[in-house]
Amino acid sequence: MNNLENKNTDTEGINGSQIKDSGFSNLKYLIVGIFFGIVFVKAEIISWFRIQEMFHLQSFFMYGVIGSAVAVGVISVFIIKKFNIKTLQGEKIEIQPKTFSKGQIYGGLLFGFGWAITGACPGPLFAQIGTGATVIIVTLVSAIAGTWVYGLIKDKLPH
Repeated sequence: MNNLENKNTDTEGINGSQIKDSGFSNLKYLIVGIFFGIVFVKAEIISWFRIQEMFHLQSFFMYGVIGSAVAVGVISVFIIKKFNIKTLQGEKIEIQPKTFSKGQIYGGLLFGFGWAITGACPGPLFAQIGTGATVIIVTLVSAIAGTWVYGLIKDKLPH
């Protein structure tokens, strides 16, 4: 049985890889994650003070970082679509159209308020904890709890 016959579309979603990696081959993700964390720390993207400066409109630094990330994302998606780029395993990349929902506004506001209050975006939580800011464990547990609660009530929320 080849890897394509083992696909599980229920858990992988539309863009989930149909080729299953062995546990050892996932080591590359750990290495990239560690590198990503080091870059976050060195660039001060995980700094609570930098994040507070952003929300108090005292510094352009974080807006520049976020704007650069958005620009790289837009250019990357354009290149993927224009040149029909495939994954490293040769699979087609499908970018699904998005539909707007009022819930995205409420979710964005909750996300922003949480980010402003805690000084921690979900992306660098582990890097912050790794630098010794162990109080961020409270934010991590809260993010996990919030995701769990959302999973429980998402079908009951307005669309």
